Amino acid sequence: MRQLLARWATKALIVCAYTSVLAAPALASLVFWRKRYLRDYRGTMRNARRHIKAMEAGPALHYFQDVAGRAPQVPEHIKGECVQCGNCCMDHQCMFLEPVGSQQFQCGIYHSPLRRLSNCGSFPLHGHDIARYQCPSYYVAGSGKPVIPIHPVQG
Repeated sequence: MRQLLARWATKALIVCAYTSVLAAPALASLVFWRKRYLRDYRGTMRNARRHIKAMEAGPALHYFQDVAGRAPQVPEHIKGECVQCGNCCMDHQCMFLEPVGSQQFQCGIYHSPLRRLSNCGSFPLHGHDIARYQCPSYYVAGSGKPVIPIHPVQG
């Protein structure tokens, strides 16, 4: 039953998000007190659509299954700290992600109380989160430190 409710809530969220794309720049500017979302209206709408598509790929369902309805005790103990790689921000698809340096990013709405209610405020919840976004700095305690994969160059 809980899984079914999570799927319905996910579908409702995605439908609401798509129907509000035209208003997204104004809503984001108003809610987060940042004029840039409204100044770059077309860019914000493009980013909002990209953001919604990324949410459809799994983070929205994860939120309703694991975050909103999670048990008081999460079975895995996560260690590490953020290195601002941006991977967990829906693989760099989040409309609020802002570059701050070479391969470093920050959340443009980090200090908003609304962000804390999102998936973002709970990352990483378990090892699946870490693996999904190939996080280079968080790890499940007892599993050893993370190893950044090295891929051979095909040439």
